[in-house]
Amino acid sequence: MDALTLFCTVSVLAGGLYWFVCVLGSAEVKGKRAVDLSGGSIAKEKVEDTYKQYWSFFRRPSEIETADNVPAFVDTFYNLVTDIYEWGWGQSFHFSPSIPGKSHRDATRIHEEMAVDLLGVKPGARILDAGCGVGGPMRAIAAHSGANVVGITINEYQVNRARLHNKKAGLDSLCEVVCGNFLQMPFPDNSFDGAYSIEATCHAPQLEDVYREIYRVLKPGSMYVSYEWVTTELYRPENPEHVDIIHGIERGDALPGLRNYKDIPEIARKVGFEIVKEKDLAKPPAKPWWTRLKMGRIAYWRNHILVTILAWLGIAPKGTVDVHEMLFVTADYLTKGGDSGIFSPMHMILCRKPEH
Repeated sequence: MDALTLFCTVSVLAGGLYWFVCVLGSAEVKGKRAVDLSGGSIAKEKVEDTYKQYWSFFRRPSEIETADNVPAFVDTFYNLVTDIYEWGWGQSFHFSPSIPGKSHRDATRIHEEMAVDLLGVKPGARILDAGCGVGGPMRAIAAHSGANVVGITINEYQVNRARLHNKKAGLDSLCEVVCGNFLQMPFPDNSFDGAYSIEATCHAPQLEDVYREIYRVLKPGSMYVSYEWVTTELYRPENPEHVDIIHGIERGDALPGLRNYKDIPEIARKVGFEIVKEKDLAKPPAKPWWTRLKMGRIAYWRNHILVTILAWLGIAPKGTVDVHEMLFVTADYLTKGGDSGIFSPMHMILCRKPEH
């Protein structure tokens, strides 16, 4: 084969491959396409090195809980994973129990609406979303309740994504997004009529710090509800398999250390909250929340091939393949945690700030 023929053959193959990538990449979940995958606010050429720094930090769990730079690494994590989450999962970065006859999207929405229903707020109330991500729950809650929702996320890229989604949904008059650390929020004391966090406070090095800050910004008599990631009564720290599963979840989800379910009400009371209700929403008769992860294994391999091709072509940043693979491995640990019953991502606690 002469040089001209070889060049033409390679060009045709590359063109066909690019067409294949663009066709598959056009599949999107509410606006995020495979060909748009990025490293968030991280420059494209730095994604691979940044991922290596993240992974080096979070694979040493004993050094994390008291580390001052945990928030910075959580910010890094969400720069790395936000586009992949949106593309493969949707705009709500959390789990929900499966509901027979309902789609994953509907089950997610119902799970979110329940949070604001527990707060008992009226239309026009001002409520806080502590750890709002790209705002999937915020929009569902604002549309359902008529409340004004103020979300805070540490990640600037997520702020921009959330604002874009709010505008597209026609909900930017009800939804406000602030970039900040929920351990030190830029809000006055006693300024919210209610607050919620959905699988977000697990990123706090000390849960007491974020609960105390939420307590500060709530008006007296107002309610706070949180869906917490916890180890359950079935977890045995002397069981090496249990420890491996929990560490796998922590490493792959930027967690400084999972708490035991017994710690949650104790910490809430310590900062001054009254406990109104506590329930693990993952327990029967709720249907498994991890079914979606099991069902997604085929989609993962399809997506992983696509991400690999996109990275090879230079469309996706180098390092995206590593991040995608990390999330798949983590999904396996999450599934094992659900199957064994030692982990729950939705231990619900409903609290009230006393009137006086």
